[in-house]
Amino acid sequence: MTLAIDRNDPAIRAHADLYRREMMVKRWHTLIGAAIFIVCIVLSAIGAEVDPGKFAENAWRFPKYIVEIMPTLRPATFLADLKEWYWGLNGWLKLLWQTLLIAYVGTILGAIGGFLLCFTAAANLGGTGWLRWGTRRFLEFCRTVPDIVFALIFVIAFGLGPLPGVLAIAIHTMGAMGKLFSEVVENIDMKPVDGMTATGAGWWQMVRFAVVPQVLSNFASYALLRFEINVRGASIMGFVGAGGIGQDLIEAIRKFYFTDVSAILFLIILTVMLIDYGTERLRHALLSLEHRR
Repeated sequence: MTLAIDRNDPAIRAHADLYRREMMVKRWHTLIGAAIFIVCIVLSAIGAEVDPGKFAENAWRFPKYIVEIMPTLRPATFLADLKEWYWGLNGWLKLLWQTLLIAYVGTILGAIGGFLLCFTAAANLGGTGWLRWGTRRFLEFCRTVPDIVFALIFVIAFGLGPLPGVLAIAIHTMGAMGKLFSEVVENIDMKPVDGMTATGAGWWQMVRFAVVPQVLSNFASYALLRFEINVRGASIMGFVGAGGIGQDLIEAIRKFYFTDVSAILFLIILTVMLIDYGTERLRHALLSLEHRR
């Protein structure tokens, strides 16, 4: 049975007119927002001296370079061509392993630093105001300076090798993780915290028994996500001499060893894809475990 609607009913007409007016206002707001967004993009492009004409004129160079670095793989001599393409596989795998270790150690050190600082940076744990302000500013400094800049500074200080890369990634990771960890802490359930405080527990005891159990799985998930990012970041640390496969990559680019560039890039891409897949599964498992609790 269908209910007939009398469109001539004054109340229905009033609601329809109100709906049309509201939709018209919403459309105008959308158009005004889009216009402001476009104007901001144009002003930003002018301020940054972005030349669309130059971009359009030279855009073809990027696909041309990609085509140039690709090897010639013929079906009749596929294995021989593949072997020639990856002639330096053993050395590249060693450097790639070094890159993974740089990212891993840097992530571990940075996550530990972020873990120790996030509780004093959180606004809901009742820490000293000046200490919270100082911790937040320190974390901002650590994540604002690009890790490649830190790597360059540490190369000057400690010389070439993996150590500058590890330190650069650790500092930048500490800043990013401290920020994310503190936001997780600020969204916890405060009832366990109030309960621990009521029993006379100290600040660190309250953190240990009331806060950490609530945030640990989220912390681990963020740390895994950061490890994915750091693997990509560690791949270019070699550009400034901070170890890893980036050293061979920048050398191949500078010397126009086109096939070596594509071989190294494919190794990096494959490695990052595998790590992304593995860490994504681990993150989902950790988040599922948290939801089940």
